[in-house]
Amino acid sequence: MPLNVIVIDDDTATLDLMRFQLEANGFQVSTAETGRQGLELFKENHYDVVLTDLNLPDINGIEMVKLCKEASPDTEIIMITGFGSMEKAIEATKAGAFFFVEKPVEFEEVLVLIEKAVERKQQVEEIKSLRGRLIDRTSYFDIIGGSKAMQNIYETIDSVAESDANIFILGESGTGKELIANAIHYKSLRSKKPFVKVNCSALPKELIESELFGHTKGAFTGAAADKVGLIGRASGGSLLLDEIGEMPFELQPKLLRVLQERIYFRLGSEKPQEADFRLISATNRDPLISISEGMLREDLYYRINTIEIRIPPLRERAEDVPSLANHFLKMYAEKYNRPVRGFSQEAHEKMFEHNWPGNVRELQNIIERAVLLSKGETIDESALPFVQRTSDKIARTAVATNTANEDRGDEATAISNVNDGEKHQSDVVSSSAQNVNFSEMSMDEIGKLIVNQLPEPTADAQQDDVFKNLEASVVLAALERTKGNKQAAANLLGLYRPRLYGMIKRHKLDERF
Repeated sequence: MPLNVIVIDDDTATLDLMRFQLEANGFQVSTAETGRQGLELFKENHYDVVLTDLNLPDINGIEMVKLCKEASPDTEIIMITGFGSMEKAIEATKAGAFFFVEKPVEFEEVLVLIEKAVERKQQVEEIKSLRGRLIDRTSYFDIIGGSKAMQNIYETIDSVAESDANIFILGESGTGKELIANAIHYKSLRSKKPFVKVNCSALPKELIESELFGHTKGAFTGAAADKVGLIGRASGGSLLLDEIGEMPFELQPKLLRVLQERIYFRLGSEKPQEADFRLISATNRDPLISISEGMLREDLYYRINTIEIRIPPLRERAEDVPSLANHFLKMYAEKYNRPVRGFSQEAHEKMFEHNWPGNVRELQNIIERAVLLSKGETIDESALPFVQRTSDKIARTAVATNTANEDRGDEATAISNVNDGEKHQSDVVSSSAQNVNFSEMSMDEIGKLIVNQLPEPTADAQQDDVFKNLEASVVLAALERTKGNKQAAANLLGLYRPRLYGMIKRHKLDERF
């Protein structure tokens, strides 16, 4: 299709000359002697490029650019200016014009500008098309999910996969860290070379160095033959170090040296080996907590964390649950040759309400079980034996805390205060809680009880952050109940330990336990 160009100028001689030259170069050309005539043509036709004079008899050139962009945002505009109009021409480019050219106009210069304007227009359209495809994608290299959070991850992978940058993947257990790593490798320039995966927590501490770097025959007792090692096996490809926070601390400087110098030594050998691999690391722990606990070296963390990809837990992207559930249903129905075709409305609602502490892995296991036990074409609510919801655990915590408080009398409150700024809200809650049977209340009712007891805000007083105070109070109460045992407190609250550590640090509760 020929490119469609409109020329707007009050000089008819210029219009005729431009029409002749542009048509001779294969363009389809329209002309207008005023800005209003040009805008009328805009309503009837789509133009790829506009050539317009800065000084039109009826419309200011800057305003003309704005009106053209409003009528057709994708159309590129080239401004033709007279001598001494440079400031206005620059202003026009800020308003949206592609470029400007001064009179007298050399057609060859105009032709080059038109070609570049068309090229940019095509690039913009390609980017929009790509983004459209990204938004529409519900799967990507065996990863299922169409939520915005997952689209952002797909876009990151697209951007960095072909580089050799170190990738650090963070996510709770069961979120699909290995699938993300697979996508990065198989989309990279190393995809035809090996992809070696190592679970640092699964290897015996005394063997991990030998497994990673390899060894020579006789390097230690039991080394009956030479061994290449995982780094050697990954040569030319990628190496995934899963659960890198579990790597022995004394081995981490050696890995850091490999990443810095790109050479390594097998145990028992002084011959350097080339380290030609792309590193992908993964962990389900907060790396900053691992560093503070002395499990992960800070310098290694910054070396492996060139590009960080955080996978949100399934509870934070509930919109992905239906597509994941349908994917697993289809997969296991085919695998076990079952007639299952879908879920009941009640089953869908139950899946949406569930907190998914085990993330995608938990969902997969539940669907597999439901398919195996199903006797019809539809999986109903009774076939989904979820683990107890986190909210139920919190409710039980409130019951236990309330009971303990009653046993202790007035020495403790139902929700402990953390600092003086929280005391008022905590006292309000505890005074009401003393006469309430929490075991008969839902979490919604407990929430209403708390909110209804809050004082009305006043214009001259700073209102405390209720959620911050309640979070701190609940965490403190759990730590008091478990006598400072953080793992037990995390289990009690239905949290993963790294998340609890983050709360403790945020509210400065580590000073107490």
